[in-house]
Amino acid sequence: MASTLPWDLLHTFLGVLREGSLSGAARALGLTQPTVGRHVAALEQALGQPLFTRSPTGLLATEAALALRGHAEQMEAAAAALQRAATARGDEVRGTVRVTASEVIGVEVLAGVFATLREAHPGLVLELALSNQLQDLLRREADIAVRMTPPEQGQLIARRIGSIELGLHARPDYLDRHGRPATLAELQGHALIGFDTVTPFIRAGSKRLGGISRDSFALRSDSDLAQLALVRAGAGIGTCQVALARRAPVLERVLADQFAWPLETWVAMHEDLRQNTPCRVVFEALVDGLTRHIAI
Repeated sequence: MASTLPWDLLHTFLGVLREGSLSGAARALGLTQPTVGRHVAALEQALGQPLFTRSPTGLLATEAALALRGHAEQMEAAAAALQRAATARGDEVRGTVRVTASEVIGVEVLAGVFATLREAHPGLVLELALSNQLQDLLRREADIAVRMTPPEQGQLIARRIGSIELGLHARPDYLDRHGRPATLAELQGHALIGFDTVTPFIRAGSKRLGGISRDSFALRSDSDLAQLALVRAGAGIGTCQVALARRAPVLERVLADQFAWPLETWVAMHEDLRQNTPCRVVFEALVDGLTRHIAI
């Protein structure tokens, strides 16, 4: 096997792995299909084993390809981080900064922060990765993360913002039509909005709701944005950040004395970025924007 594997071969390999075909990878990567085929063949030759097998539905990854995927994705994240760092210019607020946050925080809170940042610093390029899964800052999958759990990695700079409180909410006209529950048990008579897939985070929330399970929900989605949209549309009762519920359209809180779920909120970045001017400016702007959001 070659002592080093060229990054362009691994980049193409990831494209084929994700798209499931040479033609799909070619479109995604902006290459020709023959070029993609040559890259895969060259990588297979360097490794001395096949990475894909043909099937009626496309290319299937071999065990060797699946074992290689995680390492290739680490290289991809490192290459992206290198490119972002290369765009920073001394003390200028210019360059690319990648931020990861949950769906709701990203759309409902950070969009406004980003707009203000771009107005003040036109040289900034901002990337917003929305996911409820934690992206690894040590592997530089993102430069800055907004997290609802305390960062546990020692190489991170972290700032605690405070608690974002979740509560049960519904549109007032829904409650006018269907009544306002007086106890958690009375929620069972309502159209409840909630999750589709059970996760540890969801299990913790279900315990706070008296053990309400997936079967209790009349409307299910794993997208927090979809759940929020359903609550705002008057489809039923669901969880919502208390601060967001005060925005238009105004939502009414339900059973405030029986259900409250405070989420510790942090902003974190890798300590190596301490002297990176664009990252430092974005970090402080996120802290300020989230602090004001909680204080509403």
